[in-house]
Amino acid sequence: MQTVTTIGLDIAKSVFQVHGHDGAGQVVIRRQLKRRSVLAFFQKLPPCLVGIEACASAHHWSRELQALGHKVRLIPPAYVKPYVKRQKNDAADAEAICEAVTRANMRFVPTKTLEQQSGLVLHRTRHLFIRQQTAVINAIRAHLAEFGIVASVGRHGVEELLNVVADPNDKRVPEMARACLSAFGAQLRRIQEQVLEFDRLIRAWHRSDEMSMRLDEAPGVGPVLATAVVATVADPKSFRSGRNFSAWIGIVPKQHSSGGKNRLGNISKQGDRYLRGLFVAGALAVIRYAKIHGTKHRPWLTALLARRPTKVAAIALANKLARMVWAMMARGERYKEPVALAA
Repeated sequence: MQTVTTIGLDIAKSVFQVHGHDGAGQVVIRRQLKRRSVLAFFQKLPPCLVGIEACASAHHWSRELQALGHKVRLIPPAYVKPYVKRQKNDAADAEAICEAVTRANMRFVPTKTLEQQSGLVLHRTRHLFIRQQTAVINAIRAHLAEFGIVASVGRHGVEELLNVVADPNDKRVPEMARACLSAFGAQLRRIQEQVLEFDRLIRAWHRSDEMSMRLDEAPGVGPVLATAVVATVADPKSFRSGRNFSAWIGIVPKQHSSGGKNRLGNISKQGDRYLRGLFVAGALAVIRYAKIHGTKHRPWLTALLARRPTKVAAIALANKLARMVWAMMARGERYKEPVALAA
């Protein structure tokens, strides 16, 4: 068998597909592998270039194959799709990956470390519990509204409703409904305790990470956003500029330009939705603080708020914050206050 130089590996839960080329670009391997046989198969091969789609468990397999001496490149699935010929199946996907990984202008995803993936698990778990908390609160409000019991928006309103449920003398709530709503209340308490515990873990991780502490100095960036960026961005230098980083998050305008005419639309929303939400939330916090304490020391933000709605300004400010964060990560710098703000 001729020497394999490039392999496209289509990963899955149990059945993997391998497509390999030699130095001349000729197909020398095309076969299926069971999960238990993957590492043994690659141990027998000389070091080669392995392409994998950046999907579930891709970072794990990248670390494992790199430990065997192979050069692994993770490719966004959207960039592999144009190389799939006609029908889509595992063999066609592996062949497309093998073709895409050799392109000179292809973009790759840096492999995350175990610590970064652990941090992402922490953030995803906290985010899931917050969504469950919102769902439980909405259920409590909706069910009690059926009995004509409503409360104000916010935490205090929820507490008022739970006090009504806990009061056996309040005859507006039937006993059967009271039992169900009491279960919702107990579940809400447990979820809130879990969220507080996750917040404590994030703060502890934030204090132990030097880069996260540096990012926290920027306006609108707190421990949650700082640790999320550190966990998500394996190599900030994989982005050529701050604009590329903000485009990856999805907070730059969509382009539909032609004939030398630039046409910009709404933001693309292509990229990491979780990071995008955190950056926008941070921008809204900066705007809220500026409105309370005055915007004279932020002339750019003042001019923007004068001609655009608050939420539009928040998107623009989030874009600016993302570029600042990228510069601090890529260059190892600390946050520098603008001259007007320092004065």
